Amino acid sequence: MGQVSQMLMGLTDSVMIGRVGSVPLAASAFAGTIYGIFFIVGIGLLLPVAVMVARSRGAGEPKACAQYLRHGAAIAVVFGLLETVLMLAIGDHLERFGQPPEVVLEAGTYFKLIAWSLVPTLLFQVFRQFAESLGHPRIPMVVLLAAVAVNAGLNWIFIYGHWGVPAYGLAGAGWATLISRWLAVIAIVLCLALDVRFRSYWPERWAVALAWTRIREMLRIGLPAAGQLLFESGAFSAAALMIGWLGTVPLAAHQIAISCAAMTFMFLLGLSMAVSMRVAEVVGTGERHRLRAIGFGALAAGTVLMVIFAGVFFIAARPIAALFVDDSAVVALAAQLLIVAGIFQIFDGGQVVGSGALRGLSDVKVPTVITFVAYWVIALPGGYVLGVSGPYGTVGIWAALACGLAFAAIFLAARLARLTR
Repeated sequence: MGQVSQMLMGLTDSVMIGRVGSVPLAASAFAGTIYGIFFIVGIGLLLPVAVMVARSRGAGEPKACAQYLRHGAAIAVVFGLLETVLMLAIGDHLERFGQPPEVVLEAGTYFKLIAWSLVPTLLFQVFRQFAESLGHPRIPMVVLLAAVAVNAGLNWIFIYGHWGVPAYGLAGAGWATLISRWLAVIAIVLCLALDVRFRSYWPERWAVALAWTRIREMLRIGLPAAGQLLFESGAFSAAALMIGWLGTVPLAAHQIAISCAAMTFMFLLGLSMAVSMRVAEVVGTGERHRLRAIGFGALAAGTVLMVIFAGVFFIAARPIAALFVDDSAVVALAAQLLIVAGIFQIFDGGQVVGSGALRGLSDVKVPTVITFVAYWVIALPGGYVLGVSGPYGTVGIWAALACGLAFAAIFLAARLARLTR
C-alpha cells in the first residue's frame, strides 16, 4: 500500500490534468518521462539502505542500522542536488527531444517544479526503507496516503483556481507536487524520531564525519542496482519519446495506459522490496536454507496478483481510459494499450520480484546485464521496428516492451534458482 500510495500522487495528477485537456496531459507525460529517469537512478542508489538495514537487523546490530540510515540520507541529499541541477539545465532545452511544439511549451514550468521535488522524494525513500526494514511499514504508508490527499487538495486549488488562487493548469500540479513531497519527508522524519520503537536504531549524532568504507559498501550494491533500474526506466522513457514522435494523441494515450500499468506494478514493487528485505535478513541470521522458499513464494504470489490485474484490464479497458480524458481518439488508443499492458505486466511482475530477491543476496551485476539485454537489445529496437518504422504504431512499441520483460523475467528467475540451489 505504501508503493501504491506513492503512485497515487502521479495518477491523481494525470486524472486532474486530463480534465484540462489532452495537450497538458501529454506534456505531463513528457515531463514525467524525463523526471522518471533521474528519480529511478536515485532510487537504485538508495536501495542498499533497505538491504543493509535488514541484514544488520538480522545480525542483531542496531548501531549499524543507524549508520546506514545516516549515510543513506547523505547520499540522497548530495546525489539529489546534483540531479536537480542537471534537470534544471535540461529544462531549458526540452525542444531537443523532438516532441510536438505545443507539448514542449506546456511542459517547461511543470518540469522545473518537479525537478525541485527530487531531493525530498529521495530523502523520503531513505527513511521509508529504514522503517520498513525494521518491520514497521505502516508509518510511511500512512504518511504517503496523507501526502496523496494533500496533493489532490492542492491540485484542486492550483490547477483549476480556487480559494482566490489563479488557475495555473499544469504548472499548478507542479506546485502541488513540490509542496506535498516536502511535507511528506518532514512528517516521516518527525514520526520516526519521536517513536520509541526506533530509539535504539536512531543515530545518536547526525553531524559527524561520514565513513567512506560504508559509502563504498553501499555503492557496490547501489551503482549496479541504479544501472539496472536505469536500463528499465530508460527503455520506457525512450519508448515514450518514440511515441511522442507519433503525435499528441498517442502520447496522451500512452500516459493513461502507463499510469494504470504503473499503479498495478506498485503492488509488485512492494512485494519486491519485501522479498529483498526478507532475503537480506535471512542472510544476516545465517538461515540460508530458507532462501528458496522466500524467493519463489514471492514469485508465485506476484504472478497470481498480476494475472488478476490483467483480467481487470482486459474486461474494463475502455471505461478505465475514459476516466482520464474526454477525447474519444485518446480513449480508443489507450484502451488498446491497456490490453497489451495486461499481458506485459505479468512478465513485469516476475522480473521485478526476481531482481528484488537477488538484490537481497547482493547479486546485482548479472541481473544488470540481463536487464540491459532485455530492454536495450530486445525491447527498444523491436519497438522502433514495429512501431516507428513499421505499421503498428504505439501498440507495436508496447508489444516490443512486453517481449523484453518476458526475457528479463525468465532469466532472473533462472538466476535465483541457481543461487538458492
